[in-house]
Amino acid sequence: MLLMTEQTASPKAKDDLGDFVDVPGNPRPEGAELIWFRGVGGRRLRACIAPALNESTARGTCLVCPGRTEFIEKYFETARELQAKGFAVLILDWPGQGLSDRLLEDSKKGHIDNFETFMGALRNGLDALEDRLPRPYVSLAHSMGGAIALAAIAQKLVKVEAAAFSAPMWGFNTRIFGMRYLVWAMRVMGRSDDYAQQPGPRERFEDNIVTNDEQRWKLQQALVDAAPELELGPVTWGWLGASLNIIGTFAKAAKIKAVDIPVFLATAEQEKLVDNASHDRVASLLPDCEHVTVAGAKHEILMETDERRAEFWAGFDRLLERAGI
Repeated sequence: MLLMTEQTASPKAKDDLGDFVDVPGNPRPEGAELIWFRGVGGRRLRACIAPALNESTARGTCLVCPGRTEFIEKYFETARELQAKGFAVLILDWPGQGLSDRLLEDSKKGHIDNFETFMGALRNGLDALEDRLPRPYVSLAHSMGGAIALAAIAQKLVKVEAAAFSAPMWGFNTRIFGMRYLVWAMRVMGRSDDYAQQPGPRERFEDNIVTNDEQRWKLQQALVDAAPELELGPVTWGWLGASLNIIGTFAKAAKIKAVDIPVFLATAEQEKLVDNASHDRVASLLPDCEHVTVAGAKHEILMETDERRAEFWAGFDRLLERAGI
């Protein structure tokens, strides 16, 4: 596996690989380093390592697993907060997202062949960077990242000592996502790479369904304006099929009950994207799970208002206490 950093790349390679995307009001975590590694099929995958503020007394490493359309820079604030708690931080750009290699000629399509590709990227990243990441590991996963993390933990592809989930994608909240036959038919007809929904006009804050915090909402817009290649559009039929397949595995009680680590699960009360009932089902199967609903929160709890974010972090701290970390 090829591992490239800004320090080890040649000058030409460094220019080709680029740097973090910086915008005002979104400072990098202290000591943050951009890392590139090779994934399945030789894809270039992008990661960020931010060391613990005091490396000699590091509490461990938090593995941040972003949601669909998200990217490293959106989680700089979260990473700084984790550093303040004593952690080193790893954040990934998933295959097909952020500035990792995209999977289709139309780079705006939100596509994946199967979730094993995502899980393989997580495993490859940990293998490549293991000597840089102090133990124990704690995962912090949002939305689609929550499906990736839960599946990877349940299948023993990664070993973490505790796991926190923010509005995880363990089920869908939109009728079309339940149309399994339609998704299957589109894939059979060779339309896996087609948009399941055509791109529309750019969203306004007043119409958004992910956060009540306008400044944090504007951050993603500012980052995409600064680097348009970060943008990701609607999903493909292939992405839908792969998502339905991984969600189906969460109905297997034996696999979920095997996740015997402390878990903290935060559900957004004003959820419009994922199925909150799926949180209840999975939480009931997990042997050691604290499940809270954040009042008034929309989907992106970590991008919410300060008081709603504080509720998540209080639960995260209780998770660490339960895990003895």
